[in-house]
Amino acid sequence: MAQSRKAEVLGISRKFDGFFKIDEIDVSHEARDGTMRRERRLVFERGDAIAVLLYDAQTDEVIVVEQFRAPVLVARRREDPHTTDGWIVEALAGMTDAGETPEQAAIRETLEESGYKIGDPILIGTFFSSPGGTSERIFLYFAEVRAIDRVGEGGGIAGEEDITFVRLSAKDLFRQLECDQIHDAKLAIAAYWLKNRLARKPSS
Repeated sequence: MAQSRKAEVLGISRKFDGFFKIDEIDVSHEARDGTMRRERRLVFERGDAIAVLLYDAQTDEVIVVEQFRAPVLVARRREDPHTTDGWIVEALAGMTDAGETPEQAAIRETLEESGYKIGDPILIGTFFSSPGGTSERIFLYFAEVRAIDRVGEGGGIAGEEDITFVRLSAKDLFRQLECDQIHDAKLAIAAYWLKNRLARKPSS
């Protein structure tokens, strides 16, 4: 029903133009009662991003990454002003470059962050990270890998990223999921998907 309603962008004004972008959008949209409502909203323009959960079926392990995130530290300091914990375990992730498809970005970012070379990743789903404030869409993928597929060291772009490569047993991943110890939404969604996939797989 929402897709049949009218919406029109009347103007876009860039308020901040750095590594990230902030736009003010002048937009008009049809309300549920049929009237048109006009409003101005600030939009954090992130573009599209990808995330990948890697799974090694031979060892029954997932490959994830851990890194420092300043916003994580800021959020955790709302509860504990003295904490220094800004590290988070995440699914591999990155932004989609201009002219690049999400699948191509997933393959590139996987190689950069983990050293694994993948092909034909499976799309788990596409979702908005925080639709009330940012235009970012995340394309979440899954890929199975083997030891032979690791052709590089990973760790991200040298001098720009400080990424720790982490292997977790699937059992430990699911335990963390049940105990509310996964704080990355991308990883939580992928973990539920993998748990369902493995449950449907015939036992040998």
